Amino acid sequence: MLGPKLISDDLDLIDAIRERFAHVDSCPFGGPRVYFENGGGALTLKSVIETSARFAGIPDNQGRDNPAAKALAQVVEKAKADLAVFMNAGSGQFIAGETGTELLYRMIRTACVNAPKGCKIIGSSIEHPSSRSAARQWADTTGMTYVNVQHDAPSGVVTAEDYAALMTPDVGVATILHASPVTGIGIDVVAIAKAIRAVAPDCVIIVDGIQHAAHGHLDLSTYDVDGYAISPYKVFSRHGYGIAWISDRMTAFSHEALVGGPTRNWELGTRDVGAYAAISDVISYFDWLGGEVSEETDARKRIEAAGQAIHDYEADLTNALINGTANLPGLRHMDGVSILSGANNPARVGTVSFVVDGMASTEIVQRLQDHGIRTHTRTADHYSGNILHPLNLPDCVRISMCHYNTGQEVAQALRAIKTIVG
Repeated sequence: MLGPKLISDDLDLIDAIRERFAHVDSCPFGGPRVYFENGGGALTLKSVIETSARFAGIPDNQGRDNPAAKALAQVVEKAKADLAVFMNAGSGQFIAGETGTELLYRMIRTACVNAPKGCKIIGSSIEHPSSRSAARQWADTTGMTYVNVQHDAPSGVVTAEDYAALMTPDVGVATILHASPVTGIGIDVVAIAKAIRAVAPDCVIIVDGIQHAAHGHLDLSTYDVDGYAISPYKVFSRHGYGIAWISDRMTAFSHEALVGGPTRNWELGTRDVGAYAAISDVISYFDWLGGEVSEETDARKRIEAAGQAIHDYEADLTNALINGTANLPGLRHMDGVSILSGANNPARVGTVSFVVDGMASTEIVQRLQDHGIRTHTRTADHYSGNILHPLNLPDCVRISMCHYNTGQEVAQALRAIKTIVG
């Protein structure tokens, strides 16, 4: 069986992909634009919008003895089964919460409260505050020592060797970031988890997969972790909920639950069934795309093929932005432009951040907006300071792409940037 075909080789497929997303080339408030702000939130599938509207009108709740309640329960169960295929989970359970950040806080809090007294929690300086802040806060609250693994600022990478150098047998909780929302640099979760367990085999490991989920396939069976969180609005669904997977071991931990209720239940209050139905729509889209780029018949294999095709196509887009395309110079060839994490970084996933000598990033983003290019400024604040401070940068421009973007859009952005930087 041949590997997945390249999305870039099939213009009809690119059109079919773009047709499935809302507002793919035009903002409902600002008019025509190229959407390169996917790190802040991906475009939404049209099917998700339709599904959300349909379920918003249903007054019934699960757990009642009526046809609607039973149908809603089946929707939730189907979504959880779909998630198990999508993320390749053979055990554990999926739960919905307020946001991915809220679920990371809850998993980290629960892990710290249940950890042996006097143990340590380890995490890295590259992490988003959703995991890093939770780890540091609950380390203080529970009397744990927080161990910081410093990432390599120039490359934007933290490695298994970096973790291993600071690991001790008394580490009871660990956090890992799967991909940086500032630079798009991906992290080797498998290798880091292996390094952690080599020293502290019973450590509870929790992963922030929020930035990674839209850019490559997920495979919980290989990670050997206890918790993994995603934010569906960053993976083609809508705002208003997060999804987490928790292992059977973590499921059994003492956690917030209604007295007398089911002991395995981590969800508090009535869930939004429309949110669960919407994540099934997302997974159905990956399944469809996998069938377009491969000849696989098994659902999991189609999803894997889709993930590989997405990863490869987005690498083509970021390489074109960096190196140039259509006789246009890339960012690396423009005077005064510096690319965060380097121009030749194989760990890059879907995102290129850069600065321009003598120009504020806010000005560049605004001028790109005038050219019809939607990007974003990351500043050295509580969200991005951990990445920018070590580089002595006050801000940067982030161009974040997804597989519905096109080479033509990259060329449009390069023409605009060339004009702006002179």
